[in-house]
Amino acid sequence: MSSFDLLHPALQHHIVNSLGWRELRPFQDAVIPEILAGKHLIVLAPTAGGKTEAAFFPVVSRMLTEEWNGLSVLYICPIKALLNNLDIRLQGYCRLLGRRSALWHGDVKPGERKKILREPPDCLLTTPESLEVMLDSPNVDAQRLFGNLQVVIIDEIHAFAGDDRGWHLLSVLERISRIAGRELQRLGLSATVGNPETLVDWLAGSCQRPRDVFLPPASVADAADVQLDYVGSLSNAAVVISRLHRGEKRLVFVDSRARAEQLASELGRLEITTFVTHSSLSQEQRKQAEEAFASRDDCVIVATSVLELGIDVGNLDRVIQIDSPPTVSSFLQRMGRTGRRAGTLRNCLFLATKEETLIQAAALIELWAAGYVEPVEPPPLPYHILAQQLMALILQESGIGRTDWFDWLKGVSGFQSIPADQVEQLVKSMLEREILWEEAGILGMGQAGENTYGRRHFMELFSVFLSPPLFAILYGRQELGYVDEMTFLSKQDGPRILLLGGRAWQINHIDWQRRKAWVEPTDSKGRTRWSGAGQGLAYRMTQAMLQILATTENRDYWSQRATQTLTELREENTWLQPKSTVVLQTGGQEVEWWTYAGSQVNAALASQLSRLTRSEVRCDSFMLTFQSSLAFEDIKTAVSTVVRQNADDMYPAVEEEALEGLKFSECLPAELAIQMLAHRLQDRNATRELLQQPVRYVIQ
Repeated sequence: MSSFDLLHPALQHHIVNSLGWRELRPFQDAVIPEILAGKHLIVLAPTAGGKTEAAFFPVVSRMLTEEWNGLSVLYICPIKALLNNLDIRLQGYCRLLGRRSALWHGDVKPGERKKILREPPDCLLTTPESLEVMLDSPNVDAQRLFGNLQVVIIDEIHAFAGDDRGWHLLSVLERISRIAGRELQRLGLSATVGNPETLVDWLAGSCQRPRDVFLPPASVADAADVQLDYVGSLSNAAVVISRLHRGEKRLVFVDSRARAEQLASELGRLEITTFVTHSSLSQEQRKQAEEAFASRDDCVIVATSVLELGIDVGNLDRVIQIDSPPTVSSFLQRMGRTGRRAGTLRNCLFLATKEETLIQAAALIELWAAGYVEPVEPPPLPYHILAQQLMALILQESGIGRTDWFDWLKGVSGFQSIPADQVEQLVKSMLEREILWEEAGILGMGQAGENTYGRRHFMELFSVFLSPPLFAILYGRQELGYVDEMTFLSKQDGPRILLLGGRAWQINHIDWQRRKAWVEPTDSKGRTRWSGAGQGLAYRMTQAMLQILATTENRDYWSQRATQTLTELREENTWLQPKSTVVLQTGGQEVEWWTYAGSQVNAALASQLSRLTRSEVRCDSFMLTFQSSLAFEDIKTAVSTVVRQNADDMYPAVEEEALEGLKFSECLPAELAIQMLAHRLQDRNATRELLQQPVRYVIQ
């Protein structure tokens, strides 16, 4: 008997007869008993591999078998576009079975929301922020709405778990579970997670029922055709795209809105039918482009990461990546758009426009080929989320006991790691600042809290953490690109120099709240041709880049142009060796410590070395630069001292102005906020590994 036979007979009938499916995919069939058993589960499968049905079919089978009534299933997504995409599909499945599905997010009209509240559907598609609105609104009877809830399905769970939206999501689920009076089954879906066992513990928290990870068996579909070419410019990339794969549907990823527009314009001039989609376009413009692309064959759509998540644009023939995505996880999401039709392979063609991104792309492919996917690391010490949740609970309960409120949230692992005295310190700080008031042991919103968060009926509290941790870099009105917030969080003395787009820029002004930085060109020495990738790179990526540069082995998937360029770069850097670092004194007497350790590790090293040398030590993802006034022997002594230190005690120095960009930072004592940022900047395991590598000293 296959697991399909365990499903409710009505569901079996409609899968075969109404949907016309001869069978479920093997992994969809295999996961059925796991979900029917009520386990908390992380379900992994490639993009467009049928994860939605793998989770939803056994859940709706339980709904029918156990005769659930009212709202019993929440389906949560990180972005509204994905919810819109799934809405029609889930409505269709529910309608076949005499059940209802509905959609609730910020763009859904008030009339539709009122209908949901009057007649709750069986399944509700929504976001964590919309759930927060429902819980805190005086117009929503949360007990009536959520009292029958049984299961929560979280799509693209990796998009939540790696940042503070994840802690917010888990907090909301804890509160809803308490209202429902039962432990909700939690199902997380993803295509790309490097540490699923850790993630399922994060998801299930203090839940008591069994938890597990479901990995689909390896198959021929895991094979992929990946190629790397060096084209030298965006214009050349357009020419290559125009000449290759004529008659096919191609999705081209570019990690900048400005470059996406530029590439689309170049392709248009080459008479290629081209559409473009990115976050600066209106929702309607993006929808039109994506629908037009989905209905065509011989065409190109140029997209930023907005199409990385599982939004359907039809069957693709090719994925082309300009330069390199930041992570293997992003690459897998993007390549997973291909190979959906029988007899086709997943594929991706990398077109590098700069030498630094050629090295990064080659390193990323090596990591992928070795089976590496980045672990999803929930950010530690979410003090500000705890402050937001306290205020949300006050709204939800119209005031809450000072000794009782934490009981609503204690199942969230991120809050369990915060000592009780720090929780109390947080509450005292909010009372002292009049964000809260207390009377007879009951906490309420204070005058400062009303003034700060009360605009538009506390919408400031609901729009929690939607902005990505990226800063726009502007030269006047010209947008140069985006960089990771790590670029600015680490403390630096003197002018801050950023390498972006192949040249050096001096930071003139940082707007932390709007996440923008203004720059002007500078003649400061560019430290290296590939140190200016903008977004900080992680340890595994930079170590893989070192491996590419410090060895002589070539790969079959490199084009002749890529092979020639990488060979030339290796010849220029013969002093590099794998699995070791080098302190290099150049002919100009400048001393650099080349670690290839990533932005977080190097920021921690720079903080320690600045203290030891009593001078400013600058860093990027690849190296640290010492002031020219320091003697080489003094630098050797400082480096020798640092490599003997305990990595657990090494934190980057934090730029205090960075607190301005932290949502709800005004609720926190300054020492807790700085402690939180320092812990989040630290990569303890990578630092420990780096300090074990031998250090070589070279004078050129």
